[in-house]
Amino acid sequence: MAYLLRSKTNRRRSRRNAEVNMTNLMDIMMVLLVVFMVTAPMMTSGIALDLPKVGGQNLAGKETTLNISVDEAGYYYIGKEEIPADEIVNKVKAVRDANPEISVIISGDTGAQYGRVLGLMALLKNAGFDKVGLKTDPAPNSNVKTKKK
Repeated sequence: MAYLLRSKTNRRRSRRNAEVNMTNLMDIMMVLLVVFMVTAPMMTSGIALDLPKVGGQNLAGKETTLNISVDEAGYYYIGKEEIPADEIVNKVKAVRDANPEISVIISGDTGAQYGRVLGLMALLKNAGFDKVGLKTDPAPNSNVKTKKK
């Protein structure tokens, strides 16, 4: 009888390992995080512009924006595609027909003619676009002058 008791206590029980190995998952997530951090700044579409540096707040909201760029020579671009001045309103209207809640952001190069940027803004306002804004880069804090009381 002692033999039977001993055999029951020494019997190996085969259990499956039900643990999840988190090391491999953490490694994969870390690699994905690094990849996204490196590639996210490179995902801006459009042409390279030298935006004016002024103070102000970024636009807030969930609406979709359409970025129109005006380069130094005064040419208009949507993304990287150059759009002639006489076709720009029709192109933007076609985009608005697909998405009525769209807002237009104009990115004007610092070397662009003032009249070309404001002329585009006036064209869009006359065409019925209520949400038209100008894109700028934030100014460094040291250059911002405040009015003393």
